[in-house]
Amino acid sequence: MSTDNASQPIKPLRIAVLVSGSGSNLQVLINAMQAGALPIEIVGVISNREDAYALTRAKDANIPVAILSHVASGKRMGIKTFETHANEQLIAWQPDLIVLAGFMRVLSGSFIDNVPAPMINLHPSLLPVYKGLDTHKRVIQAGERCHGCSIHKVTAELDAGQVLTQAVLDVDINDTAESLQSRVQKLEHQLLPWTILLLAKNVLSLEANNTPSQTETYLPKLPLQLLIDG
Repeated sequence: MSTDNASQPIKPLRIAVLVSGSGSNLQVLINAMQAGALPIEIVGVISNREDAYALTRAKDANIPVAILSHVASGKRMGIKTFETHANEQLIAWQPDLIVLAGFMRVLSGSFIDNVPAPMINLHPSLLPVYKGLDTHKRVIQAGERCHGCSIHKVTAELDAGQVLTQAVLDVDINDTAESLQSRVQKLEHQLLPWTILLLAKNVLSLEANNTPSQTETYLPKLPLQLLIDG
C-alpha cells in the first residue's frame, strides 16, 4: 500500500491575528512557527491599540502589522471605521484562519459574516459559563472548583459560538483573581497551538457541531478538553 499521501507535508495554515495587549499568545504562535512545530504562516497582525506590545513581537518576527487605533484628531477609531479597514487588510492578506488572541473590541455580526476566513476566539473561562469580562474574579466569587479557557468559533453573539476546545484546571483554595489569571494564561499557551494544530491537520473542523450525524457517532463531541495536571 502506498504511503505517499501520509508522508506529504501539511500545507501551512495562513493565519491573521487580532490583538489588543501584550501578545503572549501571539508569541507562542510565533515561536511554534519559527521552530517548525506548527504548520502555520502568520501573514499579519492587526491591533486596535497603537501601544500594544504584541506589535513589537510581530515586528521582531518580520510579520506585517496594521495599527487601527486612532483617527487624525486623536479620538478612538469608531468600530465601523475599524471594521472597514480591518476587512480590507484581511482581504489583502487572504488568511485561512483569523485568530482573536486577547482582542478587546466587540465585532459586529456584519463584519464577522463578511471576513474572508473563519474566525476563532480564545476566552478565559469554561464556556458557556462566564462570558464577557472579569472571568477570574467572578469564578473566585462564585466558589467554583474548576476553571480554564476555551477556544470557540466567533459569531455575532458574544462568546456564544461553537466551543471547539477547552483546557481545565482545579481552582486552589488560596487562588486570587490574579493568581488564577496567571495559571489560566499558562493553559492558553498550550490550548491555542494545540487547537490550531488540530485545525491544520483537519482533525477539527470549523463546520463541526455538537450533533454529529449517525455516521459520525464514533467521534467525540465538542468541545475537546485538555486536562492539565498542576
